[in-house]
Amino acid sequence: MSFTSKPALDTALAHRSIRKFTGEPISPEMLSAILSAGQAASTSSFLQTTHVIRVTDMDKRKQLRAVGANQHYIETCAEFLVFCIDLAKHHAAAAAVQTDWMEMTLMGAVDAGIMAQNVMLAAESLGLGGVYIGCLRDDIRATNDILELPEHVVPLFGMSLGHPAQDPLMRPRLPQSSVVSENGYRPLDKDVLAQYNVVVKEYYRQRSNLDLDWSQQVSNSLAQPVRPDILPFLNEKGLAKR
Repeated sequence: MSFTSKPALDTALAHRSIRKFTGEPISPEMLSAILSAGQAASTSSFLQTTHVIRVTDMDKRKQLRAVGANQHYIETCAEFLVFCIDLAKHHAAAAAVQTDWMEMTLMGAVDAGIMAQNVMLAAESLGLGGVYIGCLRDDIRATNDILELPEHVVPLFGMSLGHPAQDPLMRPRLPQSSVVSENGYRPLDKDVLAQYNVVVKEYYRQRSNLDLDWSQQVSNSLAQPVRPDILPFLNEKGLAKR
């Protein structure tokens, strides 16, 4: 079955996180096409270090919602996918592999991110919407246990997909000059940051009636330990040991 999709550039520039869905299912053919687009993504050294778990068991979704800050769209989306670093398949493929190097964990995380963005872009090009669910790592051991993951497999993030039932504001990004420089790194300009804070504050006021700018959001997120249980968990799984 073939599908009519929007152009890639138009799709990418129109991205917004969708958290409310109509309840209409995604057809098996469309889901397969979206996942095939994910598999077509680049993968370092052709190692294909990602595994995607399609969570259709509603009890498991309910448990993952409890892990994931009670985000209702984990349950209400048409499809919930969990992207994992998967180095177990390499132990099955060859006997003498060394997957406990930090580089392998980075490689797996990079591959998963690239694959997931292909999935999201393909889904959005077909008129679907979605949102990433990073808070599955708030209790990564619980997520691991719910999904019954083996050694060398680590859950990274989820993705809720479905037919949109909302038309949210687009979240303003930093000016391109603040994220792209030539031949070296350019520090963030304080005047640009001040102007961007004004833009973000207005966005949050319109979206949620919140008094919040980007600097405050950064402080709220990073002025405290950030999931300190992640490294010990990775070590327990046989990853990031050296």
